[in-house]
Amino acid sequence: MTTPAADENLPELDLSWMNRRGPWDTHAKPGKYGLTLADIQVGEYGETPQQSQNLTGRSRGSPPRRAAMRIGGYTVRTKSDIWVENASFLYEEALQRQWSSATDVPWETIKPLPDDVEQAQCQLATFLTEVEFVAGDVPARWISVTTPDYFEARQVLLAQVMDESRHMDVFRKRALANGGGLMKATGATAGFVGGIDLSRDFTEMSSRLHISGEGAVLTIFRMGELMAYNDAEKAIYRLCAQDEARHVAFGVMHLRYMSQKAPERREEIDTYLDEAEGGMLTDAANPAGRLTQTSESLCILLGGGRDKFDEGFRKIVAIRRRQLQEYKKRVISAGFGERFENGRSRLNELMAQTAA
Repeated sequence: MTTPAADENLPELDLSWMNRRGPWDTHAKPGKYGLTLADIQVGEYGETPQQSQNLTGRSRGSPPRRAAMRIGGYTVRTKSDIWVENASFLYEEALQRQWSSATDVPWETIKPLPDDVEQAQCQLATFLTEVEFVAGDVPARWISVTTPDYFEARQVLLAQVMDESRHMDVFRKRALANGGGLMKATGATAGFVGGIDLSRDFTEMSSRLHISGEGAVLTIFRMGELMAYNDAEKAIYRLCAQDEARHVAFGVMHLRYMSQKAPERREEIDTYLDEAEGGMLTDAANPAGRLTQTSESLCILLGGGRDKFDEGFRKIVAIRRRQLQEYKKRVISAGFGERFENGRSRLNELMAQTAA
């Protein structure tokens, strides 16, 4: 539709964009929690293609434009490669449960601690600062290569990057808040990054990061009450745990969806789980873990001081056992529980060792 301009010196108006090309008269209605992503998945707007040819950044549901340039190198264009059924829910939960490390942590409750306990807290905070940096950095690399047609999954990953950046700054703040400071770099991220950052696709990365790596960290956060010496530290672990649980849920739900929609990849995913459990078996030779300074700091915190190291060691073994139990539950929930029944996994053997 072209309309002559009233002034002959002005160009003609091109109102062709007003021609209706897609579904019209769409009414997305707010639900119990407001107007959520799930509420706007109506009609054609809620249909996600199994394969996407969208390379122009076009929003899903918007009509294509001829001669549009490619603006993204979208390599993730198969739905099963990144999708989770509850992506909308996870994203909305992330928005509704945002918190501030500056104002939602009662920093004033931190009081002077014995030197050995403060040093241990700072060492653990240093380790977690490193870990959270990687946990945000790696998934961020997959956001820009995912087609906009799967924007719900992208939104969840964007929220995760924000979560991890907040975790990184809250542990850095704890290290600097009570007369201590950052301690020796643990090198924890070297093997971690090497394993997940060389992943060839999102599923491989997610199985390593969300199922194994973040799952183990989630257990530590959930047991933070045992390591906390004030209300500030309790709040930090509690708030980080609620975020980390969401990230782990994303990984579990993605593996479940992948195994259902692309069963030919189950053997491949089992191989990634074999790799994760191989690392756990290596750790079994040293129940306190391979990261010596981090494990020693945990023992001091859990025991209540350097002179109670043995008591802390017994508690850290219990934490390792719980990490294994929670890992097994995640794998079963993701649809790969048969590996614990057919002898492929050696996790049962490892759990028996830790129980001895």
